Amino acid sequence: MNFLEIQATEFQRRHIGPDENQTAEMLRTIGVKSLNELINKTVPSDIRMRHELNLPPAMSENEYLQHIKEVSLQNKVYKNYIGQGYYDTLTPGVILRNIFENPGWYTQYTPYQAEIAQGRLESLLNFQTMVSDLTGLPIANASLLDEGTAAAEAMTMFFHFLNKVDHITRPKFFVDNETFPQTKEVLITRAAPLDIQLVFGDYQAARLDNTYFGALVQYPNNKGAVEDYRGFIQQVHEVGGFVAMTTDLLALTLLTPPGELGADVACGSAQRFGVPMGYGGPHAAFFAVQDEFKRNIPGRIIGVSIDAQGNRALRMALQTREQHIKREKATSNICTAQALLANMAAMYAVFHGPDGLTNIAKRVALLTQTLAEALDNLGFKVVHKHFFDTILVQVDDIRPFREKAERQRINFRYFDNKHIGISLDETTTTSALFDVINSFVNDIDPVYFEIQHEASLYHIPSTLTRTSEFLTHPVFNSHRSETQMMRYIKMLENKDLSLNHSMISLGSCTMKLNAASEMIPLSWNHWSKMHPFAPLEQVQGYQAIVNDLSEYLCEITAFDACSLQPNSGAQGEYAGLLTIKAYHESKGESHRNIMLIPISAHGTNPASAVMAGMKVVVVKALENGYIDVADLKAKAAQHAANLSGIMITYPSTYGVYEETVKEITDIVHQHGGQVYMDGANMNAQSGLTAPGLIGADVCHLNLHKTFAIPHGGGGPGMGPICVKSHLAQHLPKHVSSAPYGSASILLISYAYIRMLGADGVRKATEYAILNANYMLSRLKGAFDILYTNHNGECAHEFIVDLRPFKKRADIEAVDVAKRLMDYGFHAPTMSFPVPGTIMIEPTESEDKEELDRFCDALLSIRREIDLIENGSLDRKDNPLKNAPHTQQVVCSDDWKKPYSREMAAFPLDYVKLNKFWPSVARVNDTYGDRNLQCTCEPVSSYAEES
Repeated sequence: MNFLEIQATEFQRRHIGPDENQTAEMLRTIGVKSLNELINKTVPSDIRMRHELNLPPAMSENEYLQHIKEVSLQNKVYKNYIGQGYYDTLTPGVILRNIFENPGWYTQYTPYQAEIAQGRLESLLNFQTMVSDLTGLPIANASLLDEGTAAAEAMTMFFHFLNKVDHITRPKFFVDNETFPQTKEVLITRAAPLDIQLVFGDYQAARLDNTYFGALVQYPNNKGAVEDYRGFIQQVHEVGGFVAMTTDLLALTLLTPPGELGADVACGSAQRFGVPMGYGGPHAAFFAVQDEFKRNIPGRIIGVSIDAQGNRALRMALQTREQHIKREKATSNICTAQALLANMAAMYAVFHGPDGLTNIAKRVALLTQTLAEALDNLGFKVVHKHFFDTILVQVDDIRPFREKAERQRINFRYFDNKHIGISLDETTTTSALFDVINSFVNDIDPVYFEIQHEASLYHIPSTLTRTSEFLTHPVFNSHRSETQMMRYIKMLENKDLSLNHSMISLGSCTMKLNAASEMIPLSWNHWSKMHPFAPLEQVQGYQAIVNDLSEYLCEITAFDACSLQPNSGAQGEYAGLLTIKAYHESKGESHRNIMLIPISAHGTNPASAVMAGMKVVVVKALENGYIDVADLKAKAAQHAANLSGIMITYPSTYGVYEETVKEITDIVHQHGGQVYMDGANMNAQSGLTAPGLIGADVCHLNLHKTFAIPHGGGGPGMGPICVKSHLAQHLPKHVSSAPYGSASILLISYAYIRMLGADGVRKATEYAILNANYMLSRLKGAFDILYTNHNGECAHEFIVDLRPFKKRADIEAVDVAKRLMDYGFHAPTMSFPVPGTIMIEPTESEDKEELDRFCDALLSIRREIDLIENGSLDRKDNPLKNAPHTQQVVCSDDWKKPYSREMAAFPLDYVKLNKFWPSVARVNDTYGDRNLQCTCEPVSSYAEES
C-alpha cells in the first residue's frame, strides 16, 4: 500500500479498534488462523455476498471535511420567515460547545442504568418541569420525536383510553382546519390503520357528539391567529371527549397555557429553544397531560425516587420500555426519544430563565406587532387581529413580493396566490425588519417604522394573556453567567458514564465510535440553518446527501429504493409495515392482516404491527434460539389466506446467523406474505450479506446503531427503510413531520460510509464479529453462553446466562449489572431477549485492551460469586448486592461491611487508574412509582430532607 492509499484509508484504522498485532492475538485465543476463517465459520456460505460493495473509495478525514464543506455550499442560507413549526434560533455558545458538540453528552446511552445517568436524568427532569410549567399541565414526558407524531400520539392515546380495540364505539377525531399541514398529514397516516375517522373542520362551527373521542386544535394556529378555545374545549368535554392542543413554548410565556384553558394534552416542538432547524431535525417534541393520563402517556417519564442510602435519586418511571413489556398490547411503539435535543432545550431555559424567555418572547411579539402596523400603514391587509409571532398578509398577487423577497435572500410562506405568511423569531433584528418591509415596497428606497419599546402588546388579547408564574424552581433562576452555566453542565456530565469513559457493550444497541469528523459539520450554518420547507433550489446540498446516502444504503442492503423519513427505529418498523399493507391493498388483498412475529423479537415489533392495523401471531423458538421452522410452517399454512408477512431480525436476536433463514423467507413468500427484517443487527451484515440476499422485502436501518449516529443519551435516532422494487411505489410519505425526518444527522451516516469506503464497511462488520467471538472465548469457561452456532461461534453479540447464580448464590442479573458500575462499565443489555441474562455486543471500535478490561471485570465478578457460593461472602451483604458503591459510602466513617473498602471501590488495579464514581447508590424504583414526582421538587422538599 503506497502513502496515498495509507492516507485515504486512515479512517478505517481510527474507527476499528484492534491493530494487526491485537488481531493476531485475538484470533489465536478464538482458535482460528485468520479473520477470513472466522467469518467462514460464522456466516452461512449460502447468504454471503459474492461481490464487493459498489461504494465510493474511502476518503481521509481531511479530504472528507473539504468535500462536505463544498457540498454544504450548494445550500443557500436565506433568512427564513416560513414558520410552520420551524424557526431560526440562537443556540447559546455554552450549550453548543458543552452539550451539542460534547461526546460526554452525545455518546451516552438511554438512562436505563440510573445510577450512572443522574446527570442527564436531572437535565431531562428540568425539561419535563419546563414543559409542565409552560403548558400548565402536571405531567410531561422526556420528549417525543417531532410535533406531528406527538399530535398523533395524543390522538391514539385518547382513542385507546375510550375505545376497546375489538369494540370501537367512538371512532371520530376532530381536527381544526388551521392545524399545520404536516401535522394533518401525519394524523392521516396514523389514523387509517386503526380505523380512526378524522373529521376536519372549523372549530367554531363544529358540533361534536358522543361518537367523537377527541379533538385537536393549534395555539397559535397555522396562520398565526391566537384563538380562545375555552368554549370548544367545554363542548368536547360535555360529550365525554378529550382535547389536545399543539402549541409553542415561547408563545406560552405570554399566552394563557393550555392547561388553564382546559386542554387534556399539550404538545409541540421545543426546537426554537436553542436547537438548530437542521432541515427538519432532530428536534425534541414535548408532550404534557392531565394527571388522569399519567399511566397512558407515551414515551419516557423521568421520576424522583430514593437510593439504597435514602438519598434523592432519579430514574425512568412507570412505563419504562412499556412496549417491550406489553408487546402487542402496547398502545405506542415509542423507543427512541430526542434526549440530546431535549437536554439542549432544557439548558436553554435554565440559561435564560423565566425573565429571559419572556423578554425574548416580548421582543419577537413587539417586532411582529411593529411589522403588522407598518404593513397596515402601507395599505396591506393583516388578516388576523390577534397573533404572537406570525402574521398573514393579503395581497393581490404574491409573485412580485416573492421576487423582491428572494432578491434579498428572504423566504416567506406562501399559502396561495393572495396570502403571505411571515413568522419572526429571536434572530430577527431591526435591520432584518427593514428588509422584510422592503419586500412589500420597491425594495430600493428606505422605509420608515418606529419600534415603541414600551408599547403594550395589544395584539395578544387580555383574555388570553398569561398571569400565572412559571419556571420558579431555583435551577431556572441560578445560572445566568456563562461560568455558572458551564460548571452546571459539567457537574451533570460528570455524573454520567458515556463512551468517553469506557465501552458500552449493549447487545442490539451497537454503541460504536461516533467520530469527531462525522460530527463537526453539523454545527455549520449551511447545514444547521436550513428550513425543511425551503424551496428545493435552496437545498441542493441536502438533496445531494439524501440521494447519495439512499443509493449507498440500497447497495449495502441489496434493495432498490429507500425512504429516509422515519426518525427512529420504531418509526422505521411502522413505515415498513405500512408499505407491506399498502402493497397488499394494491393487489386487492386488504384482508391480509396477520403478521407472524418470533417470540424472540424486539418488543417494538409487535407494538408496531398492531399500530399498523395488523394482528400478531407468535412463532415459537427452538432451544438453540432459532426460529421453530415447523411451527412457522404450520402457522403460515393456517393463516395463508390472511397472511401479511413476518418480522424477523437477522442475525437473530439471540446473536446467531440462522442457517434456515432462506427457508423461513421462502415459506412466507409461498403463502403470499412479505418479509420484514428488523435492522437492529445490521452491524453483522454490512459487506458480508444483506437483507435482499436472504429474501427480505423491506428492512429498516438503525442509523444510530450500524451507521454511527450517536445515541445522545436516549435519542436522536433515525430508522430509514429500504425496499425491493415491487414495494417502492408504496413507501409512505408522511410518517414524520419533515420530508427527510431528522435530516441533519444523515450527514453522520454519509460521513461514516464515505470515510470507510467499501472495504472499510466490510471490515467494520468483520471486526464486530471478531471482537464478540474473542470476548465469548474469554468468558465461556466461567459463564454459560447461550446460543452459538454449530461451530461454537456467535455473530456480533452473544448472551451470557446468569440464571444459575440465583439458586446457588442468590445473585441475579441486576446485581451483576450494578456491580459492573464499580468496575467503571455500563452493563450490557439486561434480561433481553432472555430474562436473567446479559447480552454483550462490543462493536468493532473497541481495541483488545478495552475488551480485556471488560472481560477481566466480569471474571472478577464471577470470582466474587464463587466467594458467596462457598460462604466466604454473605449471601445478602456482599459487593454485588450492595452495588454500586458511591464515593460517599466508601469514604464514610461508618463502614461496617464484611468486605473491604478496596474490594468495594477498587476491585482491580486498572480501576484505580481511572475511577468512575456512581453518583447514587442502587435506586429504589418501587418507591418512585408509588410516590410519583416527575417535575423538579419545590425547594421546601430539600429543606425537609435536611
